[in-house]
Amino acid sequence: MSIRGRFPRICCLSSLLALPSLPVACASVSRRSDHSAASHNKSPTAHEAVRRSYDAVAADYLATFADELTRKPLDRALLRMLAEETGPDAPVADVGCGPGHVAAFLASLGTKAVGIDLSEQMIEIGRRSFPAAEFRSGDLLSLPADEGEFAAVVAFYSIIHLEPDELPVAFGELRRILRPSGILLLSFHAGDEARQRHEWLGHEVDLTFRFFEPTRVVELLEQAEFEVEVSLVRRHYPQEVETRRAYLLARPAR
Repeated sequence: MSIRGRFPRICCLSSLLALPSLPVACASVSRRSDHSAASHNKSPTAHEAVRRSYDAVAADYLATFADELTRKPLDRALLRMLAEETGPDAPVADVGCGPGHVAAFLASLGTKAVGIDLSEQMIEIGRRSFPAAEFRSGDLLSLPADEGEFAAVVAFYSIIHLEPDELPVAFGELRRILRPSGILLLSFHAGDEARQRHEWLGHEVDLTFRFFEPTRVVELLEQAEFEVEVSLVRRHYPQEVETRRAYLLARPAR
């Protein structure tokens, strides 16, 4: 695992790690539907194939991935770090939440977790399965959230179905919904390729999984007025598809 950067108000990563399929790729695509979609040359209906695909796999996705955090120590450590930094009862968004297991983990840490996903079926499953969290349906290009609503935003593998030219709009939305002192935790598959899937978890799907170079994502975040403070890349865990996993921690630039 490589580490670059700093996160000055949070304890070091080495101590956190001591705390007791293409994976998480859920459909996040607004209470704010008139904002970014209007400034982008693609209609949110361009994500309809993603929505349909995740609607189709929603129940089996929960059965397969609901306990995945128990096997991902780095993910747990970063989420704990984020919850500690934001403090009790802080509003935290889980963008691209899928069936809500990460939002539920955030709620268990004392945050006011809000899961957001494009797939209505994922949202319905989240509401039934994890009542401690709030759930909203919406698109990452036009999020259902007010300006500065959240103390932190988690986006685990939420950008991997976006076209490269959609990333600036998505990052602008993440910046918009964060407080000036907020924290963004972003993860994605590192690289420069795209993988098509037409069958997943026993269902017909139409999904493209896109990989992004971390240096390019950092550049785009900086253009969206973020300051990246930590950059991590790890190898896959034994139960995961064999890809490199990138994690970025960023704050709104001051």
